[in-house]
Parts: sequence; C-alpha cells; structure tokens
Amino acid sequence: MTSEGEAPGGAAPRDPEASPPDDRRPRSVYGVGEEPDIRFSLANERTALAWVRTGLGLVAGGVALTSFASFADLTGFVDLIAAMACLAGAGFAGYALLSWKRVERAIRRGDPLPSPNGLPVLVAGVVVLALLVAGYAVTEVWRR
Repeated sequence: MTSEGEAPGGAAPRDPEASPPDDRRPRSVYGVGEEPDIRFSLANERTALAWVRTGLGLVAGGVALTSFASFADLTGFVDLIAAMACLAGAGFAGYALLSWKRVERAIRRGDPLPSPNGLPVLVAGVVVLALLVAGYAVTEVWRR
C-alpha cells in the first residue's frame, strides 16, 4: 500500500501542480508553441471535419454515378467522371489533415493563419465536374 502523496512502485511523488507529460501526436503540431484557447483548436478541428465530409460526399457521389451508370448501361465516360469525383474526394480528405496541421501550428505559435488554398481548388473542381455531367447529359439528349 502506498501512503498519500507517494507514487506506486516507490517512484518519486509527482507534483500535483505540474502539468502531465504531453504525449499527444503529431509532435510536429503539439510540440510547437503554447497551448491555445480551446475554442480556436476546436474550430480548426470542425473545419477539418467539414473538409473530410466534403471529400466523403464526392466519393459517395462517384460511387452513386458509377452504380447508376452500370444499371443504365451508360458509357464509360460516366465512370470516368465518377473516378474523378472519388479521386477529388480522397484529395480533399488529405487536404483536411494538412490544412488542420498548418492552422493548428499557426494558432499555437501565434502566427497569422495560412490562407485557405484548398477552397479555390474545390470550387474549380465542382464546376468542372458539373460542366462535364451537364455536357454529357445534353449530348445524350441530343443523340436520342
């Protein structure tokens, strides 16, 4: 049995005022700067999760397109668009992690926040996919 204030196993007692050792990962994020206001970290996490949801939505849309194409005997062009949507979704999920790291490090160091360079890419990608699907739909209607 250990008495009060004595650590188990005969180890030196830990100062109750001291902060616990920080073993959070990735060290490239949590080993930098000071602990920020929790609201900023949570907002950054919510933003990253929104990017992941966007990526997941693109992957789901790609799966839906290729499933629909197989049932409707559509050309391989629809499968190509579906593959592009799935790859874009994977890219945005990866971007979410990289962006979260960049922003979290900036918050912890007190640096200005980096620009959201994924947003223009997302908008351009969605516009291109929409134009490809619309163009395909119009050509299919005219072909019949």
